[in-house]
Amino acid sequence: MVSTRSASGLSSLPQQTAAAASRSKRKAAPEPSTAQKKVRPNGTNTVTPLAAVLSFDFEEAKQHLINADARFEDLFSKMPCKPFVHLEQVHPFRALATSILGQQISWKAARSINHKFIRLFDQTIPEDPDYAKGESATSFFPSPQQVVATDLATLRTAGLSGRKAEYIHDLAARFVDGRLSTQKLLEATDEELSEMLIQIYGVGKWTVDMFSIFSMRRPNILPVADLGVQRGVLRWFLSLHSPTYSINISPDKVKSAEEKKAEAKTTHEGKGKGKGKKGKTKANEDALPVFGEASGTPPEITADDVSSVPPGPASVSPPKDGRNQIEEVSAQAELASMPTPFTPSINRTLNAVKGSNVPPLPDGLTVNMLKSRLDPKKKIKGAILTPKEMEDLTEPWKPYRSLAVFYMWSLLEEN
Repeated sequence: MVSTRSASGLSSLPQQTAAAASRSKRKAAPEPSTAQKKVRPNGTNTVTPLAAVLSFDFEEAKQHLINADARFEDLFSKMPCKPFVHLEQVHPFRALATSILGQQISWKAARSINHKFIRLFDQTIPEDPDYAKGESATSFFPSPQQVVATDLATLRTAGLSGRKAEYIHDLAARFVDGRLSTQKLLEATDEELSEMLIQIYGVGKWTVDMFSIFSMRRPNILPVADLGVQRGVLRWFLSLHSPTYSINISPDKVKSAEEKKAEAKTTHEGKGKGKGKKGKTKANEDALPVFGEASGTPPEITADDVSSVPPGPASVSPPKDGRNQIEEVSAQAELASMPTPFTPSINRTLNAVKGSNVPPLPDGLTVNMLKSRLDPKKKIKGAILTPKEMEDLTEPWKPYRSLAVFYMWSLLEEN
């Protein structure tokens, strides 16, 4: 009996196998494309993050700046130096990729494209770009390996231009083949870091400086090509040397979030007319990057690497009243690391040091010369201050220029 059952069972195996195969074939789903696959683990885990620590003594840095210019003490009390106070892990590939995606477009457009880009690799994420409000340094982001394995045509379906798709591909390839790594970034000097990053397609000096400040938290970076920093530096030193000078803060810079949102809605509804060649504004060929301006549109510039999103931490912390910071219309309020503009009371701080405590201006610069540079017609090839003038004026800030630069973005004057 045993052998009969055994023989009977063996003889039925071919039929059972065939039936199972048939059922399996009927249930099998088509192989998803690379862009449709839900890829895990999280890509942010494939590249070692930059630790949430400083490479220098923050209190010592503050005291150095206060000794160089006593007005800094009031600035530190008015506003935290966020890149060096609110420390978070930064994923270098994600920070650089997100910044590239935001080049030369508004912050809102950048958020939309970034969200679509992420969804290429995980379609379980909702399509609604508002979902991006909850993104943080630990939320899903594709790995360099995943990006390299995706063709350019697929990347462009997320809204990337052909050039940006190539930039992202090149960035990812450098992390995959080892030309870039967290360890190499950490071990590089400021000069070596610049040389390393400048080799990436789509990355220029502006991105290098922003990455150095907001991601690497390097203490002595001076973005000499950033027009916003130039304006701030000029106003900072002009107010020190000219008792009659004061910054005229525009009412638009200090409006409430509700007022800004209402105006942005009105502006948005008025768009759409006059598109095409007639609707385009010719960019000033000499114009330099203006980062930190309270605007939802990209500055008119020719530098390819300027982005509405600085390469820094991905997370956004909600304010105390529970509203999400991203709801703010001001691009500055939406960017977690950027400072908000000072109110008119900042003039009391700027004019606080006078008399014998004022160091002389560098050779070749005078008060009248600085005042004249506020006239757009007096710019030097689009610059308010030359790189050498920037270096000379901020010499006393070394080796902690980055901290001082952060506050220069807040000195926004009425245009």
